[in-house]
Amino acid sequence: MLAYRNISFVIFAVVIFMLFLLNIRFGSVDLSWTEVINSLFFSNSESGHGEVIILQYRLPQAITSISVGIGLSLAGMLLQTTFGNPLAGPSVLGISAGSSLGVALLVLMGGITGVSMGSNSIFFGDFGIVVAAFIGALAVLLIIIFVSGRIGNAVTVLIIGIMIGYLVSAVVGTLQFFSSSEDLHSFILWGLGSFSNTNISQSLTILILTLLISLTTLFFIKPLNALLLGYRYAVSSGFNVKILQTVFILFSGLLIALGTAFTGPIAFIGLAVPHIARSYFRTSNHSVLIPAVILFGAGFSLLCNLISKLPGYDASLPINAVTSIIGAPIVIWVIIKGRRLDIG
Repeated sequence: MLAYRNISFVIFAVVIFMLFLLNIRFGSVDLSWTEVINSLFFSNSESGHGEVIILQYRLPQAITSISVGIGLSLAGMLLQTTFGNPLAGPSVLGISAGSSLGVALLVLMGGITGVSMGSNSIFFGDFGIVVAAFIGALAVLLIIIFVSGRIGNAVTVLIIGIMIGYLVSAVVGTLQFFSSSEDLHSFILWGLGSFSNTNISQSLTILILTLLISLTTLFFIKPLNALLLGYRYAVSSGFNVKILQTVFILFSGLLIALGTAFTGPIAFIGLAVPHIARSYFRTSNHSVLIPAVILFGAGFSLLCNLISKLPGYDASLPINAVTSIIGAPIVIWVIIKGRRLDIG
């Protein structure tokens, strides 16, 4: 069984590398494999248009796709374990909605001051959107952590998180009503999600921070497995469940905020990928599940990004449309299946 898992991990790593190259190869502009290899490994000062497209657009997009796929998938897994709910995901605590609130406030501010989000102002350009989304997500995260620190019951925290999400969504809807058509259009485009809004330095920053949090999660395998067996078992094993819940919510919130701020809210990746990993390896043991979720998350995100590009066409689908088409049937299958896997 161990050999099978190790071979599977190697195969998935190779598949991810292939998907990564395909994401760089295909797009609205047709490029050859020679241009891809030369741009990635033999870059020179006399760069052609192909190298510019690859290094400034497609490479950051692919790296961001990997980072967000890993981050959202790992966050979904942590939330599902923490709350003992297979349908818990990045959206249940309202953190993604908090990002939307931050951007919506920026939209309303643009309508009031007469400055459009599409202007060159640092506060209303791409940088302003990222900052607003990140602040909004962190604000909701801090509220959830505050509540979690005072309420030990995970189900209660989950319900409060859902209510906060509804409340934030209501505020966002109100702000949309008062926004100008131009600003509302920009907000809707942001809400559809995109991996193409980052440069190479931003994409690498997201990747490094995501991997650091992911590696830190590996130190919590035992308490995560204990939580699977219930609150009382975790307490009897010597773990402070209240502190663990706060730590896991913090990790999840940072991963969600990090990805959502740059890409917009991405649907279903965090909800569907942990179930794919559990079903494939037939286990909920986090020593297997954490690396599996990291690999599946990166691969799933790259696949969706590749599909969204519609290779051979000039058009590009919103990434949320693709992740929903693929992820929704998986979630429906989980509901119908209605059973939990034992630790293997």
